Amino acid sequence: MNAERITAGYLPGLNDDEVQWHELHFERDGARLAVSVPVLTGAQMQVLTARVQAAARQHLHTMRVADIIDVIDRAIARMLDRDDLLRQQAERWLPVVTGYDADMVRLGLTGFFKTFRAPQLRRFVAEDFPNPAVLDSFQPAPKGGAVRAFGPDLLVHSWAGNVPALSLWSMVCGLLVKSASIGKLASAEPLFAGWFARLLAEVHPPLADCLAVVWWSGAGGESGVGAESADVLLNAADTVLAYGGNATLKALRQRLPVTTRFLPHGHKLGFGLIGQSALDTLKAPAVARLAAWDVMRYDQQGCYSPHVFYVERGAAVAPRTFADYLAAELANLQRRFARRSLTLEESATVAKWQQGVEWSDADNQLMGSADAAWNVAYSDSLQPLAPTALYRTIAVVGVNSLDAVLPMVAAQREYLQTAGVAADPEALHRLANLLGAAGVTRISAIGSMSMPEAGWHHDGRFNLLDLVRMTELEQSAEWAAQPLARYAD
Repeated sequence: MNAERITAGYLPGLNDDEVQWHELHFERDGARLAVSVPVLTGAQMQVLTARVQAAARQHLHTMRVADIIDVIDRAIARMLDRDDLLRQQAERWLPVVTGYDADMVRLGLTGFFKTFRAPQLRRFVAEDFPNPAVLDSFQPAPKGGAVRAFGPDLLVHSWAGNVPALSLWSMVCGLLVKSASIGKLASAEPLFAGWFARLLAEVHPPLADCLAVVWWSGAGGESGVGAESADVLLNAADTVLAYGGNATLKALRQRLPVTTRFLPHGHKLGFGLIGQSALDTLKAPAVARLAAWDVMRYDQQGCYSPHVFYVERGAAVAPRTFADYLAAELANLQRRFARRSLTLEESATVAKWQQGVEWSDADNQLMGSADAAWNVAYSDSLQPLAPTALYRTIAVVGVNSLDAVLPMVAAQREYLQTAGVAADPEALHRLANLLGAAGVTRISAIGSMSMPEAGWHHDGRFNLLDLVRMTELEQSAEWAAQPLARYAD
C-alpha cells in the first residue's frame, strides 16, 4: 500500500522548489503517511525571519487585540466544524502520526479547541491584563503616567509532540501579544502547526506573512539536519518559548545568547488527593471513573497527567476498593479508547516499572496482567510521589490523612504542577493553601486534571505577561511636555 503524502510547515515568501525537504514516515492500522518537513539553509532562514518580522510590524502590530481574538475565533470555529475539510484531515491523520486512538483524538481536539473561542480568549487576556487595551496603546497607570505592553519582536516556539495540537497554545499567545512568530515542529507531531498557520492566513490574509513553521532535527538543532538554520533563528530570537524534556530544555538554554528570554516548560508530576467525603458507596465509583479518564487521556503524556492517587482511609469505601474501581474503569476505557502501540523502549519502561512494583519491599500489589494495556499499583503504606511508567500505569496509595501526603509531594517541589482534589469544600480550601505552599501551581477536580481551563497559569507563570515588556510613560514626561504645547501660556 502506497503512503499518502503531506507537506508540513509554513514558509511565507519561500518557493517550495528551492527548499530541501526531509521525509518523516508514520504507519498505523494499515494507514501509511509520509510527511515532508522543510530543511532550510541559514540564508533561507534569514530571509524568512526578516519577512515575518516586517509583516508583523506592518499588519499584526496595527491590529487591536479584540480584532486578533475575532480572527482566532473564526479559525477555531472552522476547526470545531466536523464537516470542514481541515478538521476532517486532522481527525484522519493525527491518530496516524501520534498513534493515539482516533476517538480519543476526536474528543480531545473538540474539548481543546473550545477553550480558544472568543469568550474564553477574552478571559485569557483579562487574566494577565486587567485592561487589555494596554496591548494596543498607552493606558493610564494608577501611579500616574501611562503604560503599554509590547510583545517580542521575534518569538520562537519549540514544540513537543506528546499531545496533538499542543502548538496551538503558544501560537495563540504569540498572536495576542502581536509578535512575529516562528515555530519549530516536533518530529512526533509535525502536522497541526502548519495547518493552523495556513488557516489563519485564509481567515485573515494580512496575517499570512506574520508567522512561519519550520523544522530541524532535534529540539536544539545543535547538530544534524537543519543545524545551520537553527543557529540563525535561535540567535535572532529575543524570546524562546519551549516545551519538552528537561535535558532537551537544558541543552536549548545553553545554545541561546545570554540576552534571550527563555521560557521553558519541562517534565512535571501530577497527583490526586481523594478524601473521605468522596468515598461513600455512591460517590467513589463516579470519582474512580473520572480519575480513569485523567489517566487515559493521551496515555498520561501531558505535563498535567496524574502518576499517583492518594486515597484517605476511614470512609465506607476503602482505598484498596477504590483501586479496584479504578482498575475496572481503566479496563473499560481500554475497550473504548485503546492505548496506542508502544515501542520496544516504551514497553521495556513499563515492564521495568511493573517489576519494581512487584519486587518492592513495601506492601504493593499490581493490578492488571503484565501484558495488559493498563496497570494499577496499590500500596497500603505511604509512598513518595514518583513517576510511573506512563502509558496508563498509575499508583494508588492508601493514607490515614491527606495531610500526611504534603511532605511527600513537597519533596518534589521543582516538578510539581497539577493536583486533582476530590474533597468537601472546607477540606478543599484548607488543602489548597497547603498544596500551594508545597509548590503546586494548579488544583483541579478529579477528571479535569488533563483538561486545563482557558487562561490557566502554566507552571504557575503568566502566559502573556511573561512574553511582554512594559514601557512606562512617566508622569514627569507628561508634565515636562505641557510647557511645550502650542496652548502653553
